[in-house]
Amino acid sequence: MTKLEKLDALLRKQEPAAAPTPHIYWHAGQVTAQARMGGVGRRAATVWLTGLSGAGKSTLACALEKMLVEAGRPAYVLDGDNLRHGLNRDLGFTPEDRQENIRRSAEVARLMNDAGLIVIAAFISPLRRDRELARSIIGVDDFIETHISTPCGVCEERDPKGLYRKARAGLIPEFTGISAPYEAPEHPALTIDTGSMPLAQACELLFEHLAKRYI
Repeated sequence: MTKLEKLDALLRKQEPAAAPTPHIYWHAGQVTAQARMGGVGRRAATVWLTGLSGAGKSTLACALEKMLVEAGRPAYVLDGDNLRHGLNRDLGFTPEDRQENIRRSAEVARLMNDAGLIVIAAFISPLRRDRELARSIIGVDDFIETHISTPCGVCEERDPKGLYRKARAGLIPEFTGISAPYEAPEHPALTIDTGSMPLAQACELLFEHLAKRYI
């Protein structure tokens, strides 16, 4: 058993984390996660897409969501930029804020998994420690770390939001891949380079992986 699996086993044996204020208690429901997912043979999971800005995470996430829903499996995309318009709008890009951004987003993914949804999470999430935090919240068995490994040069050529140009001009400090580090996953479940793999093929690869393990 790996260290992560031991940590997950320990977390699952414990009561939910203590509430931030006293006199608040966890109230267990009467419907199991398996019942919400339609019984035996169906499980929810979170596909965590990590990679540089412009790597193709959001495009792939939305295409996979469409494929899953059309196949009769409820799915939902959690996009890093979209969450910063609402839930995480108070957070900046310091290491502490980035970690809190991932923590909140992982908690949302966990709740959606419990409701029976397959979640496709598209986050740069550049640091391994933050992705391990997400894994510990969502659960080792339900966290599918997928490295969108599109090279920085390809991402910068695309530059769909003009961010690399601004970063090169010094207008965006601590920009991942330019002035801030990106720590690639050491043992991802899947690795996809959207610079060399067509979108349809990448979707099929992820769908087949989910089908074998969860659908």
